[in-house]
Amino acid sequence: MALFLMILRKMVKNRWLELSLLIGLIFSVALASSMPIYTHAILQRMLIKDLEVLQTDSNQFPSQLYAYGYLTSPPEKEEGDNRLLTEMDAFLAEQSKQFGLPIRLSSQTRSTLTFELTPSDPSKIDPKVKRAAELTAMSDLEKHIRIVDGVAPASEPVNGVYEAWVFPELLNQLKIVLGNEFTIVNKDLKQTIRIKPVAVIDRSDYADLYWTNHLNDLPTKFFIPYSLFEKDFITTHTFKNLFAYWNYVLDYHQLKLEGLDTYIQTNERIENVLNSHFSSYTLKNPAIATLKLYGEKEKKLRTMLWSLNVPVSILLAFYLFMVANLITDRQKTEIAVLRSRGASRIQILIGYVVEGMLLGGIALLVGPFLGLQLTQILGASNGFLEFVQRASMEVKLNKEAYQYAVFAVIASVCMTLVPAVLATRATIVGHKQTLARKNKLSFVHKTFLDVIVLAVSLYLLQSFHRRMSDLVALGLDSMDMKVDPLLFLVPALFIFAMGLFLLRVYPWVIQLIYLIGRKWWPPYLYSTLLQVGRSTTQYQFIMLFIIMTLATGLFSASAARTMNKNVEEKIRYKNGADIVLQSRWENDAPPPQSGSSSGFEASEKSTQPLVKKRVQFTEPPFLPFTQLAGVEAAARVFTKKDAFLSLGKVSDKTVIMGIDTDDFGRTAWMRDQLLDHHINEYLNLLATNSKAVLISKSIADEMGAKVGDVVRIAWDGMEGATCIVYGIIDYWPSWNPNPIMTAGSSAGNSTASSSSKQVKANAPKLVIGHLAYIQNNMAVEPYDVWIKLKPETTSLALYDDLALKHIPIVNLVDTKQGLVRSKKDPFQLAVNGVMTLGFLIAIGISFIGFLLYWVLSLAGRILQFGVLRAMGISFGQLIGMLMTEQLLTSGAAVFIGMITGTTASRLYVPLFQLTFDSSSQVPPFQVSFDPNDQWHLYVIVLVMIGIGLLLLGTMLSRIKIHQAVKLGED
Repeated sequence: MALFLMILRKMVKNRWLELSLLIGLIFSVALASSMPIYTHAILQRMLIKDLEVLQTDSNQFPSQLYAYGYLTSPPEKEEGDNRLLTEMDAFLAEQSKQFGLPIRLSSQTRSTLTFELTPSDPSKIDPKVKRAAELTAMSDLEKHIRIVDGVAPASEPVNGVYEAWVFPELLNQLKIVLGNEFTIVNKDLKQTIRIKPVAVIDRSDYADLYWTNHLNDLPTKFFIPYSLFEKDFITTHTFKNLFAYWNYVLDYHQLKLEGLDTYIQTNERIENVLNSHFSSYTLKNPAIATLKLYGEKEKKLRTMLWSLNVPVSILLAFYLFMVANLITDRQKTEIAVLRSRGASRIQILIGYVVEGMLLGGIALLVGPFLGLQLTQILGASNGFLEFVQRASMEVKLNKEAYQYAVFAVIASVCMTLVPAVLATRATIVGHKQTLARKNKLSFVHKTFLDVIVLAVSLYLLQSFHRRMSDLVALGLDSMDMKVDPLLFLVPALFIFAMGLFLLRVYPWVIQLIYLIGRKWWPPYLYSTLLQVGRSTTQYQFIMLFIIMTLATGLFSASAARTMNKNVEEKIRYKNGADIVLQSRWENDAPPPQSGSSSGFEASEKSTQPLVKKRVQFTEPPFLPFTQLAGVEAAARVFTKKDAFLSLGKVSDKTVIMGIDTDDFGRTAWMRDQLLDHHINEYLNLLATNSKAVLISKSIADEMGAKVGDVVRIAWDGMEGATCIVYGIIDYWPSWNPNPIMTAGSSAGNSTASSSSKQVKANAPKLVIGHLAYIQNNMAVEPYDVWIKLKPETTSLALYDDLALKHIPIVNLVDTKQGLVRSKKDPFQLAVNGVMTLGFLIAIGISFIGFLLYWVLSLAGRILQFGVLRAMGISFGQLIGMLMTEQLLTSGAAVFIGMITGTTASRLYVPLFQLTFDSSSQVPPFQVSFDPNDQWHLYVIVLVMIGIGLLLLGTMLSRIKIHQAVKLGED
């Protein structure tokens, strides 16, 4: 108890330091616990979105369990024994609850094989017409239909005749009317069945999920009341062969990630039972394929989150170490005295362990809840330091979050114990010797650890570059958004090592400044230069901390901006314009033939050569597209993929693009500096001659084409047209010049160089010419309409106008919607959210660390400032000393941080190209810097330094000379 009270008194005495340490621990725990919370939240959102997309794309309800079993030739059983179907009904009813989702709808269906129908009264029905149908019973059918004509069937046979519902399609197909009676006679039946349709029905709601699996065979069914079918046909085993169907519709919007395993296992259990009881069965559950992918998605997202958090985790660890070191420095004399009086190192360390446990316990209580709030920030991020009003994610604390929090507390407390362990090794004599030798090199600089880590980070950089070069050269797929943790760890190591290396050089720079102006420096500057030059080790912690904060912030900003911008540019380039659509073209193509020809026609056709008739298209008016709501510009763009280019005797496949140069230049999107000249210059060049064409560099390299050459373009069925090469281009809107291959396609080549040659020989090719020239000399075929929208126009306004003007659209691609979807991608959200969060945390702890260090530093130098004031140094000169000291330390650290961060961004951010598919990354990956991000950083640092100077000046103004001198005498 005495030890506990002593620890509490010591913590109260150093309350500001302890509070700073606690803040660092809380942020560490919050950051660690936010990762599983965010992973769960974003995957939960993505799960529901994926299932909604599945429903839209496939027109199937994702969480619909649809099963059927085929009963064949059951053995002879006693009357009323239908145990198998009864057991299956009960089993599936029970298992449907095991999915853990609300059941929106359930139904059972019994159906027979198709039987031939014989008219009971041939005088009323044409007996020559062959008729066949099946008897079916569906549970709760009455609740999902409306009677169009007739009356509802009786619940019992009427004079031995079973009455039935039918759909109107059956009456048309069988050529009968209501009231016609039929007899089913079959050797496999135990009895003769008479059937009569008495009601024509239709679905009461066409969107009703009840009918999802019964639309194709409605015209072949007589529907008998379910209870009657069960009583008269099932229990008596009237039919030797029978189909049984079960349909359960579950509410997938209530599906949780925690229930995925249960959902999949329940589906497997049902399938096993069906397999063991039926000779033939089917089980459909569209969601299963999507759900099975989520284990792998979770692993990838978790890896990415850890990778993204590497820099800020290192920064937090460094902050904790720095604060713990400051606490230990203030207690080193006390520790040395305890050691000299017989206290063991274990006894001293126990006190620090208890202190760490107290602070860690508080952090464990508060941190996860802060992590919960931080996760909301991640979900609201729309870009780096950009937030939007997005639907809130479903976040909650779970067991895994607390596990991460415990690990974070243990690791953080261990980090804070390192300075105490080192301090307990010194005796009182060793401590006094250390105080007298403050100018000695640090351990890192003594062992050249900075040089070693810097060399390792540069070596790994070269390794990454070799890997990236292979991927780009061969067009291999690096797997979509596959993130290597080293992509974030190595830059963090480089920043740390680069900062330490520049701090190794820093004392020499101070010494040089001192020597240059030694004869002219005023006394207060002379004193400052001596103070900084002789105590560089003392300033290294705060300087390295500022360097890492600033450099990490710059790197994070650049990485996030680069990844966001490259994803955006990839979408814009691939589409070519804001909206790309194709309207319906009238043509004279014959309708598709169904069935086979007669024998005579077939033999006649076989003797005649097959001549493919060229389809004639009628071009719809283009003017209405230019007059749509919100349209700034529109262009006609014709693309023919299976075309040919001939140069002399050499011919090869190519893509032909026909454009109107003026419209295309005002409509298409193209990133600057992709071409040797601006795209408008190429369009102006093309406009000078109707026969002029631009060719891709791949054509020039492989076929030897050059400017001025005459080439011929054509496609199947066309005579072609002669053109003149006016220019050579590397890129063009919507055209991908990269070879698209997989790793396996080049695996058989003996060397990488041979693979590269093969890829180069198969590179895509493009010819750009005048649309009018192509139409006049070859053919008029459907083209796309590219539209550029006004900045303030939404896509919805354009859609509404298209519907209002009744313009038939065959296909439409919306770039804006693609950009919105990309920003909602979980991996993109992770990049933006975690980078933003890491940046804000880094700035916050940097501000706390900066103020803490300088306040403590000033408090430790009160005697020095008091003596200087007593010697006649004015208050203004003291402020000048502090400003100079800040400039030489914090200012130098900011400058070094800028250099380090910019260098790390230029060296390592291009490596993020490895996270994308290299074959589809067009335009090329480009490092992006947003000046606003840098200004944010600089303003924050200036405010931080300004507040620090204000506090230090305030503290200085309150120093009383006689108290400072008296304190020194004591």
